[in-house]
Amino acid sequence: MKYEGAIYRPPSEAHSLILQVAVGCSHNKCTFCGSFKDKKFRVKSFEEIKEDVDEAKAYARYITKVFLADGDALIIPQKRLVPIVQLVKDSFPKLERIGIYGNVKSVLKKSVDELKSLRDIGLGILYLGVESGDQVTLDRVCKGTTLEKMEEACHKVKEAGIVLSVTVLLGLGGVERSRIHAEETGKFLSRIDPEYAGALSIIVVPGTPLARDIEAGIFHVPDPYMLLEELAIMIEHTNVTHCFFASNHASNYLPIKVWLPEQKEKALKAIRHVLAERDPALLRPEFLRAL
Repeated sequence: MKYEGAIYRPPSEAHSLILQVAVGCSHNKCTFCGSFKDKKFRVKSFEEIKEDVDEAKAYARYITKVFLADGDALIIPQKRLVPIVQLVKDSFPKLERIGIYGNVKSVLKKSVDELKSLRDIGLGILYLGVESGDQVTLDRVCKGTTLEKMEEACHKVKEAGIVLSVTVLLGLGGVERSRIHAEETGKFLSRIDPEYAGALSIIVVPGTPLARDIEAGIFHVPDPYMLLEELAIMIEHTNVTHCFFASNHASNYLPIKVWLPEQKEKALKAIRHVLAERDPALLRPEFLRAL
């Protein structure tokens, strides 16, 4: 497999074949993200992708899941993306699902029918970084979209019958907007009603605009207990139909995995216990946290 640069994938794709169909991120302006700063965005040629698929077939013909990387593979024009997805589907007889990262722009550039056509040939789940339900916070981190457009994109994915998995980022509002960020993110999750939602915790990446803001005293990172307070507030304000909510990413201080709304009180009880005890032994050690 000819990967270019570091490869990132959602935690739930840990056992998937990672197929890099695009290099980098089409937006690549978020102040907190350093994942793709060393890459210039481009879409790989069909020939490059087929070579990787043929290699994978030789060693892992019966895989059940494939994830299409990099940061926003959905931005690939439909006439180029369809043959890629079809190639993957035709190459692995036991394939159950294809996953992909998308952003608001890439989702809105495609019609519901185009998304449905991708679903029909195997695209089963789309991962989208919501980050925050607070527009001020989104603007400050240069997310490049509005909550209205994000909500439209999320509903379009669901209308197309593709599973929606979103991520939010604890601490992104800084100390200043901590509570607002948590409350508004919970409310936004309620509006989009995703099947899956994952909460990550902010990790400052050296060299990013966010790191420079911290050095300049413009942004103040919430401490671990404030991040847990955000998590509790967020869950309190999240009212969804049936959503698997997790904070088990390596960046988090406290792993939580629950179904909402059924296990909301279970989650809140666990978080409140740690907040009441204030025992560092109950938290993931700093040296074990990772992106």
